[in-house]
Amino acid sequence: MNTILLAVNGTLMRGLELNQNMLDAGAEFVEEATTAPEYRLWTINDVHPAMQRVETAGREIMLEVWEVPVDGVSRILMQEPPGLCIGKVKLADGRMILGVLGEAALCAGQAEITQHGGWRRYCDQAS
Repeated sequence: MNTILLAVNGTLMRGLELNQNMLDAGAEFVEEATTAPEYRLWTINDVHPAMQRVETAGREIMLEVWEVPVDGVSRILMQEPPGLCIGKVKLADGRMILGVLGEAALCAGQAEITQHGGWRRYCDQAS
């Protein structure tokens, strides 16, 4: 079976609301990781995050890396909220893998949560 590595930074992570979408697609958890310090993170109405790579003022964002069957990636993406997409994500160790990112239009006007370093930390602080 052909698989790819996919970085997820929000509700697709283990134990969170949409993690079942990963499992239903046959994905297997590989590791916790962080991005290179080139990303910013927004909360989209406190429902899910959106991450973007930026030229300045970025930082490391915590995420999970999953091994996903190639045909499962489109299934996962089609179940994601509008405005989320797949793109290349640079990890702190220099690897470049596919990951879930947010379109600029999705993040416009939303609260930035980069300072928390990740969706789990933001959710922990909010509760």
